[in-house]
Amino acid sequence: MTCRAPAVAIIGIGATIMIGLVAGGHLGGLRINLTPSYPLGLWRIAPLERPAGVGDLIFICPPDTPTFRQAAERGYLRRGLCPGWLSPLIKTIVATPGQHIAVDVAVTIDGALLAASALRPTDAEGRVLVAHDGGAVPIGHLFVHSDFAGSYDSRYFGPIPVAGLLGLAHPVLTYAR
Repeated sequence: MTCRAPAVAIIGIGATIMIGLVAGGHLGGLRINLTPSYPLGLWRIAPLERPAGVGDLIFICPPDTPTFRQAAERGYLRRGLCPGWLSPLIKTIVATPGQHIAVDVAVTIDGALLAASALRPTDAEGRVLVAHDGGAVPIGHLFVHSDFAGSYDSRYFGPIPVAGLLGLAHPVLTYAR
């Protein structure tokens, strides 16, 4: 037996433990948020035992569409286990089916201005951001938002299918900047 064998065994055991912790945490509904839209850190997906409603902070998988593929290419979304290998979004529901959305320099919902919803014409890299056209939130969709000014949310991509809803987002161990 060489001197390298114990080191290799320790590294292998350590890697196995880390993989087990990550897999167990993932199966247990734990996720790490590395985006500035909400506090950085460890979050838990909690089951939603009622219909999702305005004010709920949720995890939701974006659909695998050209809009979200472009968002991933631009770095707005991270890689994850949602369709198209996208990461779930943490967002607040601000409108549900039937509510009317108007998007201009900011968002209004049923005529009321949504706080912190000013639109940006370009992203941080100077690339054009196209605003959502507005209209009624269709059945089976949610309009989601984050009050972080640079957030990529329904202001730009529009209502998102409720079929991607994973559950409520609860912070476990987070750090707010």
